[in-house]
Amino acid sequence: MELTSLQTILFIFLVSLYLYIFFLRPKSKKTTLMASESSRSSAASPISSATATASLTGALVSSLAAPPTPPYSAALERILLTDFLGKGIFNTDGELWRIQRKTASYEFNTKSLRNFVMENVYVELHTRLIPILESAARTDRVLDVQDILERFAFDNICKVAFNVDPGCLGGDGTAGGEFMQAFEDAATLSSVHEFADKIIRTRLEEKAEKKDEDLLSRFIANSENSAEFLRDIVISFILAGRDTTSAALSWFFWLLSTRPDVEERILQELENIRRQNGKSIGEIYSFDELREMHYLHAAISEAMRLYPPVPVDTKACKDDDILPDGTVIGKNWFISYHTYAMGRMESIWGEDCCEFKPERWIENGICKQESPFKYPVFHAGPRMCLGKDMAYIQMKSIAASVLERFGMDVLLENGKSPEPLLSLTLRMKGGLPVRVKERLVRA
Repeated sequence: MELTSLQTILFIFLVSLYLYIFFLRPKSKKTTLMASESSRSSAASPISSATATASLTGALVSSLAAPPTPPYSAALERILLTDFLGKGIFNTDGELWRIQRKTASYEFNTKSLRNFVMENVYVELHTRLIPILESAARTDRVLDVQDILERFAFDNICKVAFNVDPGCLGGDGTAGGEFMQAFEDAATLSSVHEFADKIIRTRLEEKAEKKDEDLLSRFIANSENSAEFLRDIVISFILAGRDTTSAALSWFFWLLSTRPDVEERILQELENIRRQNGKSIGEIYSFDELREMHYLHAAISEAMRLYPPVPVDTKACKDDDILPDGTVIGKNWFISYHTYAMGRMESIWGEDCCEFKPERWIENGICKQESPFKYPVFHAGPRMCLGKDMAYIQMKSIAASVLERFGMDVLLENGKSPEPLLSLTLRMKGGLPVRVKERLVRA
């Protein structure tokens, strides 16, 4: 009798909750449209106040990212990260965005910045990452590769943005840094701003001393930019660069552990490049040599197809719009396209869409480029990632230098796959524990 009464009460509660949510609760003026789907069908359903699902295709992404008159804005970041990003490039639209984009676009295409990036990657690799891996191999210490790569990426992006070294990968790879920790917790927002403001004030006072390599120095050259404006710009680029490459490489190294044949092909490619250029293991790879690593480039791109660092992109519709498949989007609705879902759609990538297959990128021995609307890992249209080339330089440099020296035994329970952890980027829950082994030098 008691059990029956409990079931009755529970049933009444659930019915009341349903009626409240769908009929009695005041409707929000802002409605969410989730543009994600399996490759088989599209559907619409009244989830929440109003949620719809549209057919996810390259045409849909194109209509969101690069329409003739953009009705969509980068509103998710504005809502969630306004205090953090301020008026930085990822949090603005219109003229303010165009000014930042124009300046940043020019700077990201300069040879001097590219050389500065390569120099910083090389120093971080050979003075910190490689020694940490060598020590771990000698002592049989288990490393969390995801954590190591995040520290590497944070050190590197801070040097590129500020020309300041936080030293998060110093010592045995477990060194801390107040600035890095502040990025982990929105509650310490003041620490991020204080750190950035202190550097900017110092740099503004040193205008007479020429420091033009890092991004901050390049934006300081415009005397119209305020200290707050400079802070917002630089923090935006740090946020974009700190976790994206590390997330991509973490999934890449895990996928390689499941496919020794792919790893062997990468090692063969590296060996051929060294022989052709008369280099030994440990010598720095030049920019042109990195460009010759077509199979490595394909393997990294394939890893990001399956595990994109930014798996979801959300926009806000400023005016009523109709998508290519006929789906109506209302003013003030949110619309999200799921890069993660797109990478697993047969209609886009074929029947083997869920297979890790770098060969799909190779054509006549060259790694081909896919349309950014089919492969929006770096976004597409006017807001396409400015740091794409810089990201590939960093990822290929790390992957090549690590793989030719070390093998990694992934230590997941019973060979399980890592569990995705969705934050601003697609990370691994619990990290990626590995045991490192030094390779025998290949002839």
